[in-house]
Amino acid sequence: MTLFFPSLRNRPGAAIAATFVVAAVLIALPFIVGTMGNAWVRALAFAALYVMLALGLNIVVGFAGLLDLGYIAFYAVGAYMYALLASPHLTSNFPALAAMFPQGFHNSIWMVIPLGAALAAFFGVVLGAPVLKLRGDYLAIVTLGFGEIIRIFLNNLNAPLNLTNGPQGITLIDPVRFGGVSLARTLDLGFVQLPSVYLYYYLFLLLTVITVIICIRLQDSRLGRAWMAIREDDIAAKAMGINVRNVKLLAFALGATFGGVSGTMFAAFQGFVSPESFSLMESIIVLAMVVLGGLGHIPGVILGAVLLSLFPELLRHTVVPVQEQLFGRVVIDAEVLRMMLYGLAMVVIMLYRPKGLWPAPEHGVNPSTRGDARAASG
Repeated sequence: MTLFFPSLRNRPGAAIAATFVVAAVLIALPFIVGTMGNAWVRALAFAALYVMLALGLNIVVGFAGLLDLGYIAFYAVGAYMYALLASPHLTSNFPALAAMFPQGFHNSIWMVIPLGAALAAFFGVVLGAPVLKLRGDYLAIVTLGFGEIIRIFLNNLNAPLNLTNGPQGITLIDPVRFGGVSLARTLDLGFVQLPSVYLYYYLFLLLTVITVIICIRLQDSRLGRAWMAIREDDIAAKAMGINVRNVKLLAFALGATFGGVSGTMFAAFQGFVSPESFSLMESIIVLAMVVLGGLGHIPGVILGAVLLSLFPELLRHTVVPVQEQLFGRVVIDAEVLRMMLYGLAMVVIMLYRPKGLWPAPEHGVNPSTRGDARAASG
């Protein structure tokens, strides 16, 4: 909590109390929002997924300063890994596998998540190795191409061997199970019933908390300091003894790992994956979350992810009814208006708050005394 509110750093009692209040609000949030329908709880679950994605991209872009426009490819890798290992698709299309596994693949989530994370990390290294000497626009173009290559492969790997089922996608994906408890069914605890979407929300919330803790530890570690040194000046960092090559590869690999885990959860939650879910626009949206919130600042990235992930849901429930009441018809579609407002928000942020809505504190400046220092200098 002191990461979000530095003024609580010297007040441990207040920090603990604030932590419990935030935890209680997050736990009760589905029951509050659920009064308006499960669609809003589903939106909260997707917001948690986007927070994980944005935090993973923040490692690459925010900490290490490496512009990655193909980050959604790692999300796709995790999703398809889970889809192939937790559905009957492979056994339906490959007779040899059907003979070995007559019931189809139904692997445990405990096995698929590490595999998805490891495969995504491998692809992160595959992307990072050839682009270590690239910077700026050139790095952005190469990573953009990588993301599009992965999407095109997924879209075309249905012949001659049907590995991904092409544009039709993969269906009948198993939900997450913990022992005998399936998150696809309502859980009756006796005193309360938790619908499936609530269970997924709590699972994603737990994974998000773990992701935040890992990112905080990485940021404060020796590796995190090395990333920031490379971000500021990689030549100076190399002169100071930092192995720039390995540190950049670690940034790509660790960022991709979070994308892979998010992808496995997305496939389990949706029960269906297709290449259309992993387009370039998704990469741009995740990057916009990082930039809008505050590049390199974990609380700011979380804020940006929550705002931009819930914003389309808000538009969907307000834009159409308001236009029908005012004009009797829909003048501007919600999706078109969403992209217009995204672009406008980015322009305004770049003009008036180039460091984001919640930028990282300046180095060497105590946030509690910043106002006094400015008043004295004025």
